[in-house]
Formats: sequence, structure tokens, C-alpha cells
Amino acid sequence: MAGSSEPVGLSPTERAFLRALQSQGVPFMMVGIAAARLQGAPVVTEDIDLWFAEDTQTGIAAAAKEAGVIYIPGGIAMNPPTFGGRDVRVDQVLTMSGLASFDEELGNTIVREVNGIRLRILNLERIIASKRAANRDKDRAVLPALEAALVALRSRERKP
Repeated sequence: MAGSSEPVGLSPTERAFLRALQSQGVPFMMVGIAAARLQGAPVVTEDIDLWFAEDTQTGIAAAAKEAGVIYIPGGIAMNPPTFGGRDVRVDQVLTMSGLASFDEELGNTIVREVNGIRLRILNLERIIASKRAANRDKDRAVLPALEAALVALRSRERKP
């Protein structure tokens, strides 16, 4: 958000939703470009992608209701789950190209505090792997910025 001290600013509704997911015990991680921004990548996105563990639909629906978020779980014929409501920019990710299962990738997350909420964030290396595997035009376009951010991140980590 413009003027925010956070690389990814969350609206009050999004903060309420994330807190409700946590209070419902729904396992999730932030992935995609918003997660890359939290790790220093100079990229822009309009949404926040959340990847959920399987069989969490009931908890997601309960959290959405608690936070005042509209949740349409999706259905047959390629209709993905959808979130809506005032100031909600959240997308549910069903799979991540080129990555292992949710449970396996959970070990490839870092924890960051965003707007006062501790969130699991897929690490930048795995985001890059997924973008490479997806191989869409928009993924190929962002790869140089992600790769440069990873080099900078590794360089900072090596310094004493």
C-alpha cells in the first residue's frame, strides 16, 4: 500500500480474515508476488495469494464469516474458490506449479510479521521455482527481479 511501512499492507478486513483463519486453526501460507515483496523483491501485485492445506474448506468458510468476508468455495468446471468484500484482495491458490505438496512446502516457509500478524511466507527460492515451472508470460517477466532479490537476500544473510 502506498505510504505503508510494510512492503505488503493489509486492509482491516484482510487483517481480520487472517486472524480468523489462525483462530480457526486453518493451515495456510502466503505465496506469490506478495510473499516475494515481503522478502525484498521490487515487484508489484494487486492481490495476496494464500495456499491452504487440503480439507480446510469448513475452517476457511468459518473464518470468512467471522471476518465479514464473502467466500464462494468454487465448484465444478474450473470455478476456483473466490473471496470478496470490502477491501479484500485475497486469492485462494489450489496448487503451486513445480512444487511439492502443501505439507512438504510448509518446511520451506519463513515467518514474518505483517501489520501485526505473524504469517508463514513461502521462501523466495520456492516462489522462483514455481514461477519457472508455471512458465506463463507474466511469470517469465518477473523472474529477473525475483532472482536479483534472491541474490541480494543471500548476500545479506552471509554478512556477519
